[in-house]
Amino acid sequence: MDFKLEVPTALEYFASLVQSDEHFPLLEAAASLAQDEYPELDIQQVLDQVDQLGSRLKQRLPADAGAMQKLRLLNKFFFEEQGFSGNLNNYYDPDNSYLHVMLRTRRGIPISLAVLWLELALGLGLNAQGVGFPGHFLVKVRLPYPNEGQVVIDPFTGESLSKEELSERLVPLHAESGLLRDGHVSDELLKHYLRAATPREIVARMLRNLEEVYTSHQDPERLLLVRQRLMVLLPQVHDDEE
Repeated sequence: MDFKLEVPTALEYFASLVQSDEHFPLLEAAASLAQDEYPELDIQQVLDQVDQLGSRLKQRLPADAGAMQKLRLLNKFFFEEQGFSGNLNNYYDPDNSYLHVMLRTRRGIPISLAVLWLELALGLGLNAQGVGFPGHFLVKVRLPYPNEGQVVIDPFTGESLSKEELSERLVPLHAESGLLRDGHVSDELLKHYLRAATPREIVARMLRNLEEVYTSHQDPERLLLVRQRLMVLLPQVHDDEE
């Protein structure tokens, strides 16, 4: 009897990754988005590259390093030594959303940079999460005592953002909403926008970025592939729309 091993399609593979929120492999799911454009892409190779970065980073870490020291070391390694930064020259290039390309070029958009940064941060044991901030994806780290507090970072530039800077980014969004107090964003509203994004929400935002790019490029074939992934990722949303 002959047994034929059928290789899953890119969409089937993606579906297998995102079926459960309990063990959602953010890095792998994000890396797999490139398979529609790069069908020969070896996802395991991408994961191995990230593992190698994580290992190099950990080798520099003192055994007694606290959370603040880990965060500083991570940012120095990621933004300065490895040279990851935002692609200012070609922001709307779809390659900015593909992790294997970003690992080669060291250029991406906020959310793709955030996915890689978060993977390295979690590997160091930092309490790090993504933040689906309007217009610009951010990351945050909760620091324990004695540096207790929250640090919010722009993965596009590597800069830490103060409460005032974050509020300023929200003012244009609510200029006519009646939610501002003396022209400022309330603490409650800022807290709402700084809530942690789930891995599913992060991948959905990556796909919606691609959806916008391919819509503007008037590329119906690629747009269809992106929307098929969104339907797999967010079936309830699409069921409600029907």
